[in-house]
Amino acid sequence: MYFLWAGIFTLLMKYFEFGPVSAWPWWGVLSPFGMAMAWWAWADNSGYTKRKEMDKMEKRKQDRLDKQREAMGTLSSKRKK
Repeated sequence: MYFLWAGIFTLLMKYFEFGPVSAWPWWGVLSPFGMAMAWWAWADNSGYTKRKEMDKMEKRKQDRLDKQREAMGTLSSKRKK
């Protein structure tokens, strides 16, 4: 996501001819978009995205269970600390 924001930022700077970016070649301005595409391809193919999604879902599940146990008054002693 950082590559995407960097690409948008440099693209706007090049378009409005602001700062030193206006003198950069177009391949230099557009390279963050290529890096973002490479990152997304790697993340999808390596399973990184899926692992992050599963970790997030597991945390939500555990938080929901803890909230229900706390409401019933049966939260384990290790979680109360």
